[in-house]
Amino acid sequence: MPGNSQRRGATRKPGSKKGASIGSGGKGRQSLEGRGPTPKAEDRPYHPAGKKKIAAERRAATGTDRGPSAGARVAGGGARASRSAGGTKGGRGVSATHEIVNGRNSVVEALRAGIPVSTVYIAARLEADDRTREILRAVTERGYPLLEVTKPELDRLTDGSVHQGVAIQVPPYAYGEPDDLLDVAEASGRPPLIVALDGITDPRNLGAVLRSAGAFGVHGVLVPERRAAGVTASAWKVSAGAAARVPVARATNLVRTLEQYRSAGCFVVGLDGGGDTPIGDLPYANDPLVIVVGSEGKGLSRLVREHCDAIASIPIGSAVESLNAGVAAGIALYEVARQRGA
Repeated sequence: MPGNSQRRGATRKPGSKKGASIGSGGKGRQSLEGRGPTPKAEDRPYHPAGKKKIAAERRAATGTDRGPSAGARVAGGGARASRSAGGTKGGRGVSATHEIVNGRNSVVEALRAGIPVSTVYIAARLEADDRTREILRAVTERGYPLLEVTKPELDRLTDGSVHQGVAIQVPPYAYGEPDDLLDVAEASGRPPLIVALDGITDPRNLGAVLRSAGAFGVHGVLVPERRAAGVTASAWKVSAGAAARVPVARATNLVRTLEQYRSAGCFVVGLDGGGDTPIGDLPYANDPLVIVVGSEGKGLSRLVREHCDAIASIPIGSAVESLNAGVAAGIALYEVARQRGA
């Protein structure tokens, strides 16, 4: 048949994808050779671990990787820079290893705390006040890079949040260890007062808790390492600068860490709508105390609840289902401060 003879005798046209293929004659042998063992993740500059290693080496070379002090367990001597646990915000101009802190109060508090600053952004034709003058004075004295940008550019850098014409770029937040919070309490000469968060996933709630913690003399806030809110730019903003003064530690296992605090002499009191103790009768207020705040919807998890020495509740109207973490923490901390006579 013509068709069969055509298939047997015809040669393949140049560039055609059909037809039989021929050998490479050894030309492709090199491409088949092994490339050796796969480099470690931290040795690959494009890998997240490699980028983290490069950033750490750069900070060490510039002298910005300073250890925390006993009185304030934060990078740079007073505040830890912020970064989201699941990534960063701040627009395309911000690297994956940095975070944007915006708002005049947040920026002033961060600069007062002495955190490392990569870049300072000021809006063009910014209306000056005492806070902006303090920011510019600190930038001049410390030699931080200062960029004057347009408002649209600042809006992009801050993901459209209210920046008040000021923002700073800071390294990732350096979380402390749970034991660090006990060290801070010991240095203060007062009984430990720690707030632990159980199931809080919104960084704005974390920021609100930090703000209440800073107002009532809390020695630190404990958050789980996984499935929990981290200190992001949103948390910094809501905290109104308290994130620069109140250290935050991460626990690999919250229940185990609470047991370690109990072994160290702390009492653990959980806040839950179904608690059997009214907040006005909050127990152990004058003792070393850890207050555990649950999520707005689910409250305390079962295991955390079982490891509390007492469960306190805040009486609310029947029309309101629950209070958010920041409000609940503020009410409980006020009661502790009242009983302690602070």
